[in-house]
Amino acid sequence: MATLVLLQDGQAVPCPLTVEETVLGRHPECQIQLNSNMVSRKHARVLKDGDQFVLEDLGSGNGTFLNGKKIEGPTTLAHDDRIKLGPILLRFESAAAKSVDTSSATGRMAAPPISQGESDFDGGATLGIDFASPEEDAATIMGKAAQVSGFGRLDVRPEAKLKAVLEISRSLAGSTDLDGLLPKILDTLFNVFPHADRGCILFKQDGGDKMIPKAMKHRRAGEDETVKLSRTILKTVVEQKAGVLSADAASDARFEASESISNLTIRSMMCVPMLSLGGEVMGIVNIDTQNPFNQFKEEDLDLLVAVAGQAALSYESAKLLVTAMEKQKQDREMNIAMNVQRALLPETLPSPPNWEFFASYDSAQAVGGDYYDCMFLPDGKRICFAFGDVAGKGVPASLVMSRINSVVTNTMAFVDDVGEAGMRINNQMCAKAVEGRFVTFVLGIIEPTSGEMTVVNAGHMPVMIRKADGTIEEFGSEAIGVPLGVMEDYPYDVVSRTISPGETCVIYTDGVSEAMNHNSDLYGVERLAEVVRTTPAGSAEDLGKVILADVRKHADGRPQNDDITIMVFRRMA
Repeated sequence: MATLVLLQDGQAVPCPLTVEETVLGRHPECQIQLNSNMVSRKHARVLKDGDQFVLEDLGSGNGTFLNGKKIEGPTTLAHDDRIKLGPILLRFESAAAKSVDTSSATGRMAAPPISQGESDFDGGATLGIDFASPEEDAATIMGKAAQVSGFGRLDVRPEAKLKAVLEISRSLAGSTDLDGLLPKILDTLFNVFPHADRGCILFKQDGGDKMIPKAMKHRRAGEDETVKLSRTILKTVVEQKAGVLSADAASDARFEASESISNLTIRSMMCVPMLSLGGEVMGIVNIDTQNPFNQFKEEDLDLLVAVAGQAALSYESAKLLVTAMEKQKQDREMNIAMNVQRALLPETLPSPPNWEFFASYDSAQAVGGDYYDCMFLPDGKRICFAFGDVAGKGVPASLVMSRINSVVTNTMAFVDDVGEAGMRINNQMCAKAVEGRFVTFVLGIIEPTSGEMTVVNAGHMPVMIRKADGTIEEFGSEAIGVPLGVMEDYPYDVVSRTISPGETCVIYTDGVSEAMNHNSDLYGVERLAEVVRTTPAGSAEDLGKVILADVRKHADGRPQNDDITIMVFRRMA
């Protein structure tokens, strides 16, 4: 089916020609309605004559143009003809040609069969860029500029190069709009090369090697001609990282053998790579001229190489600036997240008579997955402590940590039996568990007057207790169950013990026991136990600070690789 492709606002909208007469204009009754005051109410029409289609102007005020020439009477359309009605551009695609070259849904002509390496270039009909078929690809390479550096040979027109480099640096300085940067590059190139008629930039797609058209510019406003690029030249530029100067007459759609030599248009083109700091091709710049008196020369090519080199550096600088700005934004957001997470931890700990509580939390990153809480139960007499370590660290672990904080707070507001509370907390964590994000957890209740402590342990290290005589006991090691979020309805064992006057309890995460120095030696549970045993009897806070200082002494300046959290509480003698 023959189609008129409407090229407007950077999009290609196909309009199938399904009826004998297709009227184009501003009137709502037109088969193809065009929204522009410069288009007449009924501007032109396309008549179907067998397998052919004829374009006819309907007495419009601004005329109808075909391939840049105003038509005076009915004119037969050929495949890929360009139609201009006021500022509106259209392209005609014949059914016969589309049956050979399958068209895409957007009206872009699919490329004919190509050789190895040519698939790295993608069409850009929406920008007015096409690739010449092998039959049309008649470009002749007139010269090359070897890439001795990103700026070409410095001994060729150094004053012109310096002026051009300064101009493009000034034009692009401080820009963070990466999409808007490439059109600015073309604007600057048209100032450097005043006889250039058309220009385009192709850029590598993120994460791939395919070249995608990103920017297009015509010297004359409203120009509707499509830039047809040579795959051979593009392949040469990309593979050899060298600029190419070429001339091409055969691919000009307006050239016919019957035309006189005065009407023959020879297109002079320059195509150069945009090289990254690492010397890799990140894009290409192509400009051409159809002025027979100002064809490009090799010194123009070398000048374009220098300008493209500076343009590539400016683009990379802008990309780095955008990345830095995004990083700053992320840092600000992470600081906010850190403050939110800190707010989830208790500001003060209970202080019943003859008891001391201390806790410390130090995340390896801005946010972490360790958790602790300590609070009076609703009866106002007993104390509940909760201590956990989410598998992993960073933002994912911190989200799980915020969830367990909410689950523990809500559960302990209504449940005062530690065994039942442990099962309920586990079931809620299982209900919306994230794969691989289990939590090792200790939950305990203390009756301060009698000193009785009941505990459930969900896969965490046992509570370390220093007795009054200085010996160390690992309490509850025989009743360690599975971590939270692993198995629903798991029946945790409850263990009880009376904390005698003068005894101290220490709970810690593996960020303490697995802290490493520069030789990757672990701090270890044995060293922790020795510190707890040998530290002179004092307050819970004093012991906690001694432990943290010894861990940092062992690390000897090596950054911590996991969150470090401890809780220390003692019953005073």
